[in-house]
Amino acid sequence: MTIFIIVPIGFVFRMAFSQVFTIWLLRGTFMSISAEMEQAATIDGCNRIQAMFKVLLPVAAPGIVTTLIFIFINAWNEYTVALCLISTDTIKPLTVGINIFNGYNIIEWQYLFAASIFAIVPVVILFMSIEKNLTSGLTAGGVKG
Repeated sequence: MTIFIIVPIGFVFRMAFSQVFTIWLLRGTFMSISAEMEQAATIDGCNRIQAMFKVLLPVAAPGIVTTLIFIFINAWNEYTVALCLISTDTIKPLTVGINIFNGYNIIEWQYLFAASIFAIVPVVILFMSIEKNLTSGLTAGGVKG
């Protein structure tokens, strides 16, 4: 019973940090979009919701993708809170579960490296699929003008 009470505390902490970080990143993205773009969409016949989905979100897509990758990597690499709060081996995340290959007198390197590859693969696949948007999102606020 206590495991079901303790585990959400760590995830609430992670969600609270991720929410603040997301707001901070997306605020800069949406502040860089000029108000004239929304006004031009309104003049062309869009209401506010249509302007948001047809104009603002496509312009902000690189910043949204950048935020997505940062938050995913942050959640995937969660180690400290999960190590401290989760005691049952069946619900530990992969990053914490890799520690079982470190013994007192022996380290099973082959299993440690294989488990590390399994931990890296989802992040690499996500990065390869959105690499173009990530680089344009990182450099979007670099030049003013």
